[in-house]
Amino acid sequence: MEAAGEERRAPAAFMAALGPEAGGAAAAVLPERLQRREAERQRGVARQRELKEAQAVREEGSEFFAAAFGREREAVEALLAAGRPEEAAARLQGLQKLLTESVRFLAPYEVRQGQEAVSRLQADLAARRQQLQPKKKFAFRSLKKEAAPGAEPRPAEPEESAEPPAPGSAEGEPGGPPLCGFSRAEDRELELGPEELLQRDVVLEELRGCRVRLRGNPNTLRMRECRGCTVLCGPVSTSVLVDGCSECQLVVACQQLRTHRTRGSRFYVQVTSKAVIEDCSEVSFAPYAWSYPGIEADFESSGLDRNRNNWNLVDDFDWLASDRPSPNWSLIPEQERVSCWD
Repeated sequence: MEAAGEERRAPAAFMAALGPEAGGAAAAVLPERLQRREAERQRGVARQRELKEAQAVREEGSEFFAAAFGREREAVEALLAAGRPEEAAARLQGLQKLLTESVRFLAPYEVRQGQEAVSRLQADLAARRQQLQPKKKFAFRSLKKEAAPGAEPRPAEPEESAEPPAPGSAEGEPGGPPLCGFSRAEDRELELGPEELLQRDVVLEELRGCRVRLRGNPNTLRMRECRGCTVLCGPVSTSVLVDGCSECQLVVACQQLRTHRTRGSRFYVQVTSKAVIEDCSEVSFAPYAWSYPGIEADFESSGLDRNRNNWNLVDDFDWLASDRPSPNWSLIPEQERVSCWD
């Protein structure tokens, strides 16, 4: 016990030996260190509180979304079953908008589930429209001139007596309406108009050096394995998917833009949610810059908000660093942007 007492007294004796000035300095240093530690502790507590509050907000938002999404989905299904596809289409646009605006606080699996549900309803809507109006298929017209070598001809207009597609069949599936678009063409000028595009699912695949004009309001646009192409598209009601393309230019307005395995391409977009890229490099973005007679009516039928454009907000799924920008995408400098496409 005496040894311990001497040990406890040693610092005081040591400080006395150093003199009053040294003792005062040490006394000043000790509280400062304690203050720093306390400040760090308080910051840590505040960070933990913010994380808990943010988690609570996310959970609350996720619960609200699940309930609202479920109600709207059931409403769309009921309208389709009652043979009221146009009302169902309006509710479906609202459902897509709800999903788009909720992406920021939803888990990735919740977003995927929502997108799958919307895609199924879109297929059901297309099939129901065809079932109720079998004579208005908006299929391709016969080409008046010979297709270029290597180009796949578009199918001719089906006979009016053709059987309507089976309920629930998606475009391009057996029993469903034919896909709308172009494939395996090279160095050609390709174009579709408003009647052919209205709320259709458009596919462009394996095009080489083509210039494509889509004047109208498609429901979705999928662009796959294209090289050196320029695609000008009117407002798309829902989503645009670009996959496996290179050295292309795409001008499009949509709710969602997802780009996979794409290199050296430029996007002029109006998008109401953030664009998403994955496994991409040297892709760049600028605001939507195309106009044609009737585009205002197409925007109105698409349901897109013209005052909302997140063209410069891009999520790169391959870049997780929050303190440094992704090297895979950039903004197109103003002096390099194309303003006139026709």
